[in-house]
Amino acid sequence: MSRILVIDDEKAIRFSLKDIIEYENHTVEEAPDGIVGLSMIENEDYDLVFCDIKMPKMDGIEVLDKALKIKDVKFCMISGHGTIATAVECLKKGAVDYIEKPIDLNRLLKVLNDNLSPNITEKSKEKSDKPKENIHKPHNVKQPSNMIGQSNAMKQMYSFIEKVGVTDARILISGANGTGKELVARALHNISLRAKNNFIEVNCAAIPSELIESELFGHEKGAFTSAIKQRKGNFELADNGTLFLDEIGDMSLSAQAKVLRALQENKITRVGGEKDIQVNVRVIAATNKNLKEEIEKGRFREDLYHRLSVIVIKVPELKERLDDIPLLVDYFLENYSSQMHIPKPKINKQAIKKLQSMSWTGNVRELKNVTERLAILCEGEITEKDIEKYS
Repeated sequence: MSRILVIDDEKAIRFSLKDIIEYENHTVEEAPDGIVGLSMIENEDYDLVFCDIKMPKMDGIEVLDKALKIKDVKFCMISGHGTIATAVECLKKGAVDYIEKPIDLNRLLKVLNDNLSPNITEKSKEKSDKPKENIHKPHNVKQPSNMIGQSNAMKQMYSFIEKVGVTDARILISGANGTGKELVARALHNISLRAKNNFIEVNCAAIPSELIESELFGHEKGAFTSAIKQRKGNFELADNGTLFLDEIGDMSLSAQAKVLRALQENKITRVGGEKDIQVNVRVIAATNKNLKEEIEKGRFREDLYHRLSVIVIKVPELKERLDDIPLLVDYFLENYSSQMHIPKPKINKQAIKKLQSMSWTGNVRELKNVTERLAILCEGEITEKDIEKYS
């Protein structure tokens, strides 16, 4: 079992990395800044150090410089503001690798595999085989019960869900419309320690900007004209559970500022109120927008982006998982026949091949609509000609 140190001034990053790395059966210690981290390196031995670059008191490059003068220790640098020049500088100074924020789970696991010895002592192995008290091991999450698909793209995503779902890491789910981002959020919640508590979904694009703050944080009686009684917001309703902020890219800048405070301080204030309310919420966000472009255009806060995107999961588009179309169509036909209390419609192989050859700009949502349309309008077995006619 390897011993790892995580140095980062963001508590959420430290805790998330700790949970994920411990899931891989390593021991993790953490430091809130470079000075504390350097002191720990001086007094203890670590097999690998993950160190943020931009930190108060002492930046990561200075920690790297000073640590390597004290002893031979492996450093992997982390940065949310990195450039190729920064990465090259870190490697020249002796770092073994460099990871950008938001952290790519595959990159993180590769760094662990590349830099830690695969051999562990029998004593360590016995220790690693014991269940961890602070980690909830999922049972069978190779394919979450609410998701359909066995393509390579989906299996990779299931692996991501399994590794980060059991942690409290904040996750940003990216993907085009109709890919199933909400299903991913629910799968993450269902295998977490918060699974028995509320999963609250907020569609940020569907709520008018003047009402989003009341929706998220609640309001006091008399806070505005129609506030005839006190109302709890979604942060309070999701306490000890999960809050899913769908289409986060459409949230107003003023609401973004308040969400940022809630994430930083774990407390909110109702609209029209003065009392701080402590909340314990895991936030999962989703967007179909490129938030880095939105940041450049001044429409999204960069600090909020880094708070939300400890881990990013990209949901594959349907064109990346064409092998799943037969499974999806079968599921939609089965579901439709059950709802309508009719025999399940049949579809031939040529029709399936035709569906696999089509361009699905609306992704799984569009395929579902087409499948139900075929089930309604076709008599007997669904054929290739039916698809040409009704799709």
